[in-house]
Amino acid sequence: MNGLLWAALAAVFVFAVALAVFWNRLHWAWRSLLALGSVVSVVAAVGVQLNALTEAFPTATDAVPVSNNAGASQLFAVSVHGPASKLTLPMYVYLPAGYHDGTTRYPVIEAFHGVPGTPQYWAHKLNVKSTLDTEIASGRMAPTVVLFPQQTTNPTLDTECTNLKNGPQAETFLTADIPAYAKAHYRVRADRAGWGLAGYSAGAFCAINLTLRHPTQFAAGASLSGYASAGITIGDGSEHTTNNPFWRLKHLPQPASALWLGWAADDKQCSHDSRLLAAAAHKPLAVTTAVVAHGGHSSAVWRQMEAPAFDWLSAHLAGPQP
Repeated sequence: MNGLLWAALAAVFVFAVALAVFWNRLHWAWRSLLALGSVVSVVAAVGVQLNALTEAFPTATDAVPVSNNAGASQLFAVSVHGPASKLTLPMYVYLPAGYHDGTTRYPVIEAFHGVPGTPQYWAHKLNVKSTLDTEIASGRMAPTVVLFPQQTTNPTLDTECTNLKNGPQAETFLTADIPAYAKAHYRVRADRAGWGLAGYSAGAFCAINLTLRHPTQFAAGASLSGYASAGITIGDGSEHTTNNPFWRLKHLPQPASALWLGWAADDKQCSHDSRLLAAAAHKPLAVTTAVVAHGGHSSAVWRQMEAPAFDWLSAHLAGPQP
């Protein structure tokens, strides 16, 4: 990605110099082409940098390496075809060290990315494999299989992990197809006690919303800078009711589940929404909150919250099953 950015910046420089040197020497048509080239090069440079920040459109060089050590943890990509949702999307799978050495069935965490973004953001910007390795090796987290599914068919289309009317059935993919795929391909716990959700930004909304909507499937959810309501139009009005976590907490029975809500104090929207959810929660729903002093809505904040969130989830999930 750095190479692409340098190439884009070089193009900006070349066009700028050409405009300065040749503007008075060229026919108007050539001037127009130079001006157009300058604009396109600037837009391309901005686009490359934005993509570097969001991982919205991964390149071939962004692949995650797989360890050749059979006893080490692994993070690799698979393609999941969902018969229920009719979606086929990529997913990263983290298998803890020692996975291949026995018959243990592991707890599972589904971890959602933000928008725009892809599962690769977890790997590259949040360095999640190193975090999971460290937390598990220290004993703060039990060995766990962690799934990083893509939650949209198009990086520019925000589904908020819902079933869009006349659109992608993201909720079905994430709550039906992904669990079915994991149970068929990996040694994972099949019971609700062994399954949890996590996410950052828009993915944090997903973790909150799906934990509340599917309490018989997921025991706990962790939100890193999440929201109390959907930021999109789903098409059936449910963004104001059943796909609105705050509305659910106020109007529907609260499940015997657990939520971890983390945010930065200077992230006004997430701070407001997370406090709103925490205040509305009551037994049997349990809520734990965590606040980072500053950092806004950024990867720096999510890196600080990442390990505590996974540790907390692990403490609220059933452990590995011999």
